[in-house]
Amino acid sequence: MAAANVAGMALVTVTRQAPGIYAVDVSESDGTSRHTVTATRAHLAELGLDAPPERVIEESFHFLLEREPKEAILARFDLPVIGRYFPEYPEEIRHRLEP
Repeated sequence: MAAANVAGMALVTVTRQAPGIYAVDVSESDGTSRHTVTATRAHLAELGLDAPPERVIEESFHFLLEREPKEAILARFDLPVIGRYFPEYPEEIRHRLEP
């Protein structure tokens, strides 16, 4: 399980549910939203990432929360879908997760 504060306002918790399936809770002072994200090895490879899936998902939610409120984030999605809404996502997530 991974958890991180986003700009001191949101707590993002990522929990593996099954192979390639993760529950993500985003908690803020006004409540919590729950999301289910599919992040397979193929998805990570497609993004050019070799980081642990929990870390990629956590940082992906940081990326999303910088652009929209937690309530606007899809309840269930495959990780690469973010790039359909935000074309800069693949490059930005690679940059954020560089060693």
